[in-house]
Amino acid sequence: MSTDTVRAGAADEAAERRREQRGWYFYDWACSVYSTSVLTVFLGPYLTAVAKHAADADGFVHPLGVPLRAGSFFAYAVSASVILSIVVMPMAGAAADRTGRKKPLLAAAAYLGAAATTGMFFLDGDRYLLGGLLLIVANASLAVSMVLYNSYLPQIAPPEERDAVSSRGWAFGYAAGSLVLVANLVLFTAHDSFGVSESTAVRICLASAGVWWGAFTLVPLKRLRDRRVPSASAGQASAHGWRQLAATVRDMRRQPLTLSFLLAYLIYNDGIQTVISQASVYGSEELGLSQSTLITAVLLVQVLAVGGALGMGRLARTYGAKRTILGSLVAWTLTLAAGYFLPAGAPVWFFFLASCIGLVLGGSQALSRSLFSHLVPSGKEAEYFSAYEMSDRGMSWLGPLLFGLTYQLTGSYRDAIISLVAFFVIGFVLLARVPVRQAVRDAGNPVPEMI
Repeated sequence: MSTDTVRAGAADEAAERRREQRGWYFYDWACSVYSTSVLTVFLGPYLTAVAKHAADADGFVHPLGVPLRAGSFFAYAVSASVILSIVVMPMAGAAADRTGRKKPLLAAAAYLGAAATTGMFFLDGDRYLLGGLLLIVANASLAVSMVLYNSYLPQIAPPEERDAVSSRGWAFGYAAGSLVLVANLVLFTAHDSFGVSESTAVRICLASAGVWWGAFTLVPLKRLRDRRVPSASAGQASAHGWRQLAATVRDMRRQPLTLSFLLAYLIYNDGIQTVISQASVYGSEELGLSQSTLITAVLLVQVLAVGGALGMGRLARTYGAKRTILGSLVAWTLTLAAGYFLPAGAPVWFFFLASCIGLVLGGSQALSRSLFSHLVPSGKEAEYFSAYEMSDRGMSWLGPLLFGLTYQLTGSYRDAIISLVAFFVIGFVLLARVPVRQAVRDAGNPVPEMI
C-alpha cells in the first residue's frame, strides 16, 4: 500500500470523525434546553405554585396520602425521577454494549423525554400530580439518553482530543440554552402583547423545550454511527441489565482507581445537579425575585458557561483536567457560601452569584466527562458510562432529597442551600486522592501528555 493511499485513508477517517463529532455536539444542543428552560428556570417555581394552589390550609399536599409541604414537592419529584433512572439506565447500557445499537435506544429515550416535556403545556390549575409525573418521565428519559450519548465520546475522539470535544459539546448546549432563554424572556415579559396570560406563557416555554429537544435530536441520529457487535437482541440484553450492572461493578473492582474517581464525582456532581434544579426555587421563594429576574440570571449563566466551558478546556491543556476540576470545586464552595448571605429582593447580587456559577458550571461537567473517558477500558464504553451517568444524574437524588428535607424541617431555603457545601468539600478531598495517570494506565489506555 502506497504512502499516498495511507494518507488518503487517514484523511478520510479524520473527516468522518469530525463529521460525527459535529453531529454529537448537537445532542447537547437539543437536550440542554430542557435542563435550562424546564428544570432550571420555569418548572420549579411553576410546579411549586401549582402544588401550593392544591395544598390544604396548612400548606400540605397529599400525593398517595403522604403529607408533603407544597414547597418540597418539586425537590421530591426530582429525587423520584432519579430513582427511576437508576432502574432503567443499567438496562439501556447493557443493551447498547451487547448489540452496538446505540442510536435506536438514544432515539427512544430522547423522544419519550421530548414528548413528556411537550405535555407540560397541560400543567395548569391544581394538576401538580401531572406535573410531577411528567417531570419524572422527562428527567429519567434524559438520564438514559445521556448514558448512550456520552458513551460515543471514546469512539469519536482520540485521547488527545477528548477534553476539547467534550467542552465543545457543553458549549453547544449552553449556547442553545441561551438562545431559547432569550425567546422565553421575550414571551414571558411581554405575554400581554402576545395575548396570553402569564401561566400560559410559562406553559408555552415548557412545551417549546420538548419540541426543540425532539427536532434537533434528528441531527445526531443522522450523523452518529453504530459500531455493531454480534450479540443478543436489544430486548435480551435489556433483560440482563441488572446482571450486567453487577458485572460492571465487579469489573470496576479490578479498576479501583476508576471506581475512586466515580465516587468523588458522585459526591460533587450531586451538589452541582441540586444547584441547577433548585436555584430558581431558592431565588423565587427565599429571595423574592421575579420570574423575569430569574430568567435573566439563568440566561447570564448560559452565556458565561459557553466561555467558561471553552476556557476551562484550555486551562486543562495547561494544568490538566484534574487540577482544573479541583479549582472549580473551590469556586463552587465559595459561591454557595456567598449565596447563603444574599439579601432578599436584591437582583444585582443574585446576578453576581449567577456569573460565578456560569464560569465554572460547564467546565467542571465537561472536564469530568472527558477525564472519565480515559478511565474506561476499550469495548465497555456504554457499560461504564451507564455507571457514570448514575453518578451524573442517576445517583443525584441525595442532594434534592436533603434540600427538600431541610426545607421540610426548617422552613428555610437558606438552610437548604448551605447544606450543599458539604458535597463540594467532600468531593474535592476524594478527587484529590485519585492518581489519574495511574488510573489511565490501569484501564489499558494511553496516558495523555497533560491530564
